[in-house]
Amino acid sequence: MEDGLIAVMIVATLFIGLPWVILHYMTKWKTAATITVDDEVLLEELYNLAKRLDERMDTVERLVASDDPSFTPARRLIADHEQDNQQLRELEALMAEKKGTRA
Repeated sequence: MEDGLIAVMIVATLFIGLPWVILHYMTKWKTAATITVDDEVLLEELYNLAKRLDERMDTVERLVASDDPSFTPARRLIADHEQDNQQLRELEALMAEKKGTRA
């Protein structure tokens, strides 16, 4: 009788307990790897801040260039340059798709 109980416990552990533990932690790992809503809000705020800072930098460069004709700005992203704007457009499209306001 005691051997039968041990056998049932072993079978239950192997076929019920072990898969449950494995699937439980697989689910935990998958949910931990995703971006939360707070992370998305923070990323969007940082993105908007970067755009505003880029516009300010353009303004400062224009002002300095108007005061000093020999001023040449360092090579950086150009606001309306096709090559530089491609990744920006892709990011904006992904953000719009995520919000459901695809343009």
